[in-house]
Amino acid sequence: MEENFLTEIFKSGFVTIAGRPNVGKSTLMNRFLGEKVSIVSNKPQTTRNNLQTVLTEKNYQIVFIDTPGIHRPRHRLGEYMVKAAQNTFNDADIILFMITPSKEINAADSKIIEHFRDENASVILTINKVDEYTKEELAKTIDIYKSLYDFKEIVPISALKGINTDTLLKILVENLPEGPKYFPDDVLTNQNKRFLVSEIIREKALQFLREEVPHGIAVEVEHMKREEKKNLIDISAVIYCEKESHKSIIIGKDGRMLKNIGIKARADIEKILDSKVYLNLWVKVNKDWRDDPSSLKRLGYSLKA
Repeated sequence: MEENFLTEIFKSGFVTIAGRPNVGKSTLMNRFLGEKVSIVSNKPQTTRNNLQTVLTEKNYQIVFIDTPGIHRPRHRLGEYMVKAAQNTFNDADIILFMITPSKEINAADSKIIEHFRDENASVILTINKVDEYTKEELAKTIDIYKSLYDFKEIVPISALKGINTDTLLKILVENLPEGPKYFPDDVLTNQNKRFLVSEIIREKALQFLREEVPHGIAVEVEHMKREEKKNLIDISAVIYCEKESHKSIIIGKDGRMLKNIGIKARADIEKILDSKVYLNLWVKVNKDWRDDPSSLKRLGYSLKA
């Protein structure tokens, strides 16, 4: 991404991207980074962990924190997701609050804004998907939200199409404090490769599976080892679901669904690992894992976060 707004001093800081599920937070982060580092789906609550990604240029470094969508939790996993998102508000230099145009204030957005008031946070309101709405709808949204909080800036964008995202990035840089370089230039994310592999598999499952299945799945990479003689990386992963009926759907007739998930996942995994991959997927039932503390901890959703 070409920059024409470089500063004379080095700036750095942490930018939390917050908002309801499915408003485009991960899409925006991927747009800023110029490549895919966070999974994207049209199904809500796709992001479950706080994912840090790093954008480093000559005169600045931004550590973006893509948070789970803030919603009303229905299980322990949901509680973890909301807590994980809210915990980032304290440490962020800037909160990028993402919404979509609406005729009235969304109840979840109103709740999020209350947290901003508690922290007295510096918040930039980002209105996404503006290409899908009229100018009148956008103006109405701006008026509604301006009356609720003193936002640092209000920036309409389309994360998917790149509309006004360069302007938003410029505003972020202008509002960053002077600071150190937190990560080396070549670091793109704080997550290890096992996590990225598990997320890619989960993303492909989200793309293929019916509405009632995706929220109840989790992915655990059990084995990941480079086989030097075969010049490939051997990966075994388990897709957990909560019901036997869901297991049958994930596997599909004659194993076709699982095969399709594996084919699509392997293609993306080979890109991020820069290697040929042998991917072996299994499906297991772990009933009510979203409410089981030991399962949540094993799968990386620590309730202490």
